[in-house]
Parts: sequence; structure tokens; C-alpha cells
Amino acid sequence: MSEVKKIATRESYGNALIALGREHENLIVLDADLAAATKTGMFRKAFPDRHIDCGIAESNMMGIAAGLAATGKVPFASTFAMFAAGRAFEQVRNSIGYPHLNVKIGATHAGISVGEDGATHQCNEDIALMRTIPGMTIVVPADDIEAREAVRAAYETDGPFYLRFGRLAVPVINDRPDYRFELGKGTIVREGSDLVIVACGLEVGETMQAAARLAADGISARVINMHTIKPLDHDLLIRSATVCGRVVTVEEHSIIGGLGSAVAETLAEEYPTKLLRIGMRDRFGESGPAAELLHKYQLDAEGIYQQIKAWVSNL
Repeated sequence: MSEVKKIATRESYGNALIALGREHENLIVLDADLAAATKTGMFRKAFPDRHIDCGIAESNMMGIAAGLAATGKVPFASTFAMFAAGRAFEQVRNSIGYPHLNVKIGATHAGISVGEDGATHQCNEDIALMRTIPGMTIVVPADDIEAREAVRAAYETDGPFYLRFGRLAVPVINDRPDYRFELGKGTIVREGSDLVIVACGLEVGETMQAAARLAADGISARVINMHTIKPLDHDLLIRSATVCGRVVTVEEHSIIGGLGSAVAETLAEEYPTKLLRIGMRDRFGESGPAAELLHKYQLDAEGIYQQIKAWVSNL
């Protein structure tokens, strides 16, 4: 059997920007002295006159992006998630969110899979922060194909976007003829009837592996790729909860404020259901290889499988 192709979604971000840059002269890319890491260096090489290195000044970069958007440009402000959502939160809120400007934030190196960069750079709080900003669309793509489609959708849709990308190379899972990306619409990537697992980002691939193991134990798990966290696909979630009766969320983010919270809020208001949230449980990460960290915090296929198996056994 041939090895599954893997690519980091930050690479996809860089490639998507180049493709869009060839089509649209109003696309401008900004970076905060991290072009090599965010992969926007590829865009800079292709379109040097449309790339702005703002230096290690992320808050200022968001202000520049807001100004460019006000003149009709479509800026993609790019930096690590910790700096985009954390350090520059005030500017994102007041200069981009409040006037509802057409700024796209490309946040790379999210979650604990940043690895050896350690707890200070492993942003597990960014989705929670961005969800609170009115009118902010949040997309967490699962693989290369979805990431490139998400960048294009962001360009084509007016308003502020937060696009969350990873450092770790992840399997390409959407390489199929019937794949279609639609903002605000999750996709069922595995059918099941005993419970539904809602995942985003790199956890979609891990969850699909965990679901296969659960099936071997006689537990039929439906898996939803919920790439758009805001607006959330309420209809698909409620339909699936109605069929399956139990819901699990899996995210490379704190269980506070992220996908798990968004799902919990929806279920509580519309269809109260048994729920298990899998993610970072009110703690910081640590330095170490990405795969080892995902295993330690039970965010790999094995850990997801074990947590769900134990939860089902105790119901």
C-alpha cells in the first residue's frame, strides 16, 4: 500500500496565496518577520511589490491591513496564531472587527503540534478569542485541499476571516472527486449510528482512524469534519445528534471556548445531548516533538479511541 501524502496546511496557505495572487492584483500579503515559517515567502518571491514585511510588530500589521482593506485591497495578514489572536487581539477587534473590514488573518503554527517551540507559542486559545468578535468567520481546515479552498473562499467572501493553519504535515484526506468546500457547512466523512464525532483541523484525520478502531469494537461512529467553527453548521449537528444520540468533539485547542464549546452551546439550546469534549483540558502545552505531545495529551488516534471507549462504557 502506498504511503499517504502529507503536507502542512501552512504550506497550503502559501501555495494558495500564489495562485490567488496570479488572478487578483488587489491581493496583498503582510507578514511579521515570519515569511519563511508562515510560507508567505513564496508569495514575496512571486510578487515582491505586493508583500509587506511589517517586522516584529503584529499589532501594527493588523492596523496596516485594516488601512489597506479600507482602500479596496484584500490583505492577508500572516503570523503565528499566538501573535495574531493573542498579541494583536485589541487591533483585530477594534480596527478590523468593529468596522467589519475585509481583512483575512492567516494564523499559522496553531495548537500543540507546534512542538518544540513550547507552551508560549502553542496557541490553544485563539479560536475562543476570535469567536467573541462579532462578524468574524473562523475556518480550521483539515488538510491541504481544504486549506487551499478555504483561502480562496476567504478571498471571495467579504468581511473578516480567521484562518487557522498548522505546522505539522498532515494526511491529505479530501482527495476525492466529490469533495466540495462550502463555508459554514460541515461534511460527513464517515457514516455511523451509535455516536457522532465532530472534529476540525488535524484532528479530523486522527478521528477517522479512531472511528475505525471503534468500529472493530462494535461502536459505529459518524465523523463530521466541522471546518467552519463560526458560523457553525447547526443543521448538520442537530440532524446527526438526533440520529446518533451521543456527541463527541475533538480539537487541537482548549475545550474552553473552541469547537467543543460551540457544539455544547448549540446542543444546550436546540437539542440537549450527551456530550464528551476532547481537547486541551485547562492547561498549557510543553516543549517536545509534535507526535509525542499529541500522544501525551491523548489527541492522537489512540488517545481519542481510548477516551471515547471509556466514555461509552460509563454511560
